[in-house]
Amino acid sequence: MLTIVTVTIGVVIAFAILSTLPKLPTNSAKGGAIALALIVFVLSLVIGSFRYVASDEVGIVIKNVGTKSLPAGSIIAVNGEMGPQARILAPGWHPWLWPGVYTVKKAGVTRIQDNTVGLIVARDGQPLPPEVVYAPEWKPDEVGQMLNAMHFLTDGAGHKGPQTTVLTPGSYRINTALFEIREVSVTNVEKATVGVIKSNVGARTHSDIKIGAVSLVDRGEVGIWRTPFKPGKLYLHTDAFEVTMISTELKTTRYTKADSAGEESEITVRSIDGFTFPVDVRIEYQIDPGHGPLVVANFGDDGAKLRERLNSVVRAVFRNNAEGVKALDYVRQRSIQEQQSREMIASEMQAMGVTVTAVRIGDVGDEKTLGSLLKTQTDREIAVQEQITFQEQQRAAEQQKALSRTLQEAEEEKRLATAQYQVQIAEREKERQIIGAEAQGEQIRIEAEAQSQAFKLLAEQIGRGNAALIEQLKIIGESGIQITPRVMVVNSGASSTGEPLSGSGETTALIGTMLDSMLDRSAGTN
Repeated sequence: MLTIVTVTIGVVIAFAILSTLPKLPTNSAKGGAIALALIVFVLSLVIGSFRYVASDEVGIVIKNVGTKSLPAGSIIAVNGEMGPQARILAPGWHPWLWPGVYTVKKAGVTRIQDNTVGLIVARDGQPLPPEVVYAPEWKPDEVGQMLNAMHFLTDGAGHKGPQTTVLTPGSYRINTALFEIREVSVTNVEKATVGVIKSNVGARTHSDIKIGAVSLVDRGEVGIWRTPFKPGKLYLHTDAFEVTMISTELKTTRYTKADSAGEESEITVRSIDGFTFPVDVRIEYQIDPGHGPLVVANFGDDGAKLRERLNSVVRAVFRNNAEGVKALDYVRQRSIQEQQSREMIASEMQAMGVTVTAVRIGDVGDEKTLGSLLKTQTDREIAVQEQITFQEQQRAAEQQKALSRTLQEAEEEKRLATAQYQVQIAEREKERQIIGAEAQGEQIRIEAEAQSQAFKLLAEQIGRGNAALIEQLKIIGESGIQITPRVMVVNSGASSTGEPLSGSGETTALIGTMLDSMLDRSAGTN
């Protein structure tokens, strides 16, 4: 717009100068005016040829006048043909873009936001090969050259149409006449998942590996890549590369009569003895990260088709296993059935990329299907238990009897031992008493001899009669015998019989004094 205004002003000024020619007096003056008008016009054209591009803009040049036309099928000029030019204008001033000859359209810098990816479609370039939908991917270090429209259309030999190469977050100066950019969300592989790629582009080297009925290929080839992507962001063309998220978490499928979300109906089996009964089952399984591509190749994802296949395998295995056992044995051998079923289910599902980690059996049968059988078994078990209880009681009684006999024998042995001990004690006591009696007799003998000797000595001094009297008085005093009335002893030369007394009057007085003293001590004691 500014260019047109500048040229217009120059033209107006030039015509204004030329309009003064009739009024000029001389030819030299007229020549000077013409020259000035020409200079103003040329200067306005030169100034008008400058185009300015801001720092956040891209200049797209369109050539309106020229001698060469674009080749058939081309829309971007690379050799100065008329039409949109491959060369773009960087920020700053650009001369010689003559008004009317060139039109400069300004476009903003292309910005790819975080967590998004830019999908590219080229409006011009070489035609894609037959049966090829997306142009071959450029190497990461060649993306800058790819975005150079001149290089893309010449030496780069870029292809027209959707590009496999994408733009990651950032700012780009792109010729929007050639490239159309569409921004989409980045592919994010969440935790506990892997991203499996089904590529619609790439080489066909026939390096695929057969796993069962499916084939997997290396990265960069057409088909399902055998190596999945771990959790993280993937900057891929979401149309060229179909990404399937496969969960690696441990999952549980329940087969029960409870009508709950996420649960399958219970499994009904028939035993070899003709009983038909339901079995509650819980299957635990998960997908190993490395087996994600195999799951995608077999089922498309880890959803309904996988569960449908798992259900078919589980029901078939349980029904087949039940056909070979009796109903009662099936109830009794739950752990054996769990292990056998897990091995069979795991073997079949492993080939499809699914790892079965556990098979658990809950309730087996119910009152309606196995009630009579279980009651009979219960009664039989009760009878067996009662018999065992009776046997235990009988065994306990026998043990009690043996214990009583043992206790009695022990008691008798105890009594016998006690009697033997008592005999020994009696013998020891007898010996002790004999020894004591002998000692006492010896003591008495010694005392008697001592008393006899004392008596003899006393009798020699006071006479035998007085000595005997003293002994009598001693016995009376020791025995506490009260003698009343007291007898006064008087000196007399003869007894009541007329016999003369032995000893003197002092002896008689002494005897009386001793007798009186012994009587006083006896009274104090009493």
